[in-house]
Amino acid sequence: MTSDRHGSAVITFPNELEVVITRQFDAPIALVFDVLTKPEHVSKWGATPPDRMTECTIDLRVGGNYRSSFVTGDGDVFSFSGTYLEVEPPTRTVQTWLFNCWPDVEAVETVVLQESNGVTTLTRSLAFRDKAGRDHMTRFDGQQDSLDEMEDILRSVLDSSRA
Repeated sequence: MTSDRHGSAVITFPNELEVVITRQFDAPIALVFDVLTKPEHVSKWGATPPDRMTECTIDLRVGGNYRSSFVTGDGDVFSFSGTYLEVEPPTRTVQTWLFNCWPDVEAVETVVLQESNGVTTLTRSLAFRDKAGRDHMTRFDGQQDSLDEMEDILRSVLDSSRA
């Protein structure tokens, strides 16, 4: 992993119901999938300082549930949860998505990974049931930071495997 891609996530709003985040990583697709789906990795990038992840459970199978909880620097507790609808390692997951602060805001999240020449492209789409739900997702300061943390974890895993 040689490139520093910090701050390179592209966030778009292709229509009034959807948010799409695209990011590249200089890592093999299988490793990117693992870092996206294994609690020991997600717990490191799912909340960025000063926030701290306090719970991360993932039952990676169709019908399995996931839940991530974190505490903010101000002491507020938040969580994301959902159920896997599709699991196709190492290229795709589809799951429901619920943020506990917005109980009426639900989405279906699709994560697609594609690898070319050692670079894996992550495309994360959140499809909301209504425009009001999508509009809640217009603050993305944490998305960029989380994906940068994910890059650092990938780099660390790759470096330790070479040592």
